[in-house]
Amino acid sequence: MLPYDARALADLLLWQEGVVSRRQLLDLGARPHDVRRLLRRRDLNVVWPGTYVDHTGPLTQDQRAWAAVLHFAPAALCLDSALPRPDPRKPIHVAVALDRSVRPVEGVRVHRMAHLDLRRHPTALPPRVRVEHAAIDVALAQRDTAGTFRVLADVCQTRQTTAPLIAAALRDRPQVPHRGLLLELLDDLEAGACSVLEREYLRLERVHGLPTAHRQRRDTLRGRAYYRDVPYDDFALDVELDGRAFHDTAGARAADLERDLDTVVDQATLTVRLGYAQVFTHGCRTIAKVATLLQKRGWAEDPVSCPDCSRNGATR
Repeated sequence: MLPYDARALADLLLWQEGVVSRRQLLDLGARPHDVRRLLRRRDLNVVWPGTYVDHTGPLTQDQRAWAAVLHFAPAALCLDSALPRPDPRKPIHVAVALDRSVRPVEGVRVHRMAHLDLRRHPTALPPRVRVEHAAIDVALAQRDTAGTFRVLADVCQTRQTTAPLIAAALRDRPQVPHRGLLLELLDDLEAGACSVLEREYLRLERVHGLPTAHRQRRDTLRGRAYYRDVPYDDFALDVELDGRAFHDTAGARAADLERDLDTVVDQATLTVRLGYAQVFTHGCRTIAKVATLLQKRGWAEDPVSCPDCSRNGATR
């Protein structure tokens, strides 16, 4: 009869994607020579000293994550590794308590983190910091505002968190640099700007005094549901912002144009499609043209000039 609980070990390996630590084996009743026998028989194979996997092939992304948190236990995935859909080409990031000193291993980056117990997700496996804190940390590491916003938008689009939840986590961390900027970006996400392109258009809309559009509103056309990027409902004008991957293929582009045509035919709503160059390079000039369209469709006010208008050639 085995001195350790083989059934419990099988369940643990199933639960942990085939990864187990020496400490866990000893907790199950295995003795050092039992561990050596499992390794000699190739039932377990060394990932790093004291961390094992139950096969000899390459590790999956989930196995890499489990191996990292078990090797440095108590630890939790953090930064990119705690976000949805981490890049398998990148190192695994794990957080340990601030007072610990650990020896690094290949493929893992260890971060000493204050208040780790408070930031750790209570039930997620492998153990990880909550997605809101991971998003804040990754956003802060970006080089510019566009990159910061992209991180926050991408995380919110996974539906695993929301802008208000990230803002709440941010308010619990008073020492975060650029706190005001992050809260402003999260407010824009909550307002419906779901990409860098949409946020810049929202900024242009505000600074030039255009009417406030609804954003990312679900609608139905000829029995098919879709989302309208920036609908000015009171003026039967839709602004669609082609800045994300689903606009890149010829088939998707054809579907977009067909929907634009159906919108005019069925709803008498004009659709204007804008890309990066029109919004970022010629933003003031583009917004002046949108203002003209709004006026032709009933808007009774004039757009407001901004300091960049003359430089960007925003003439009407």
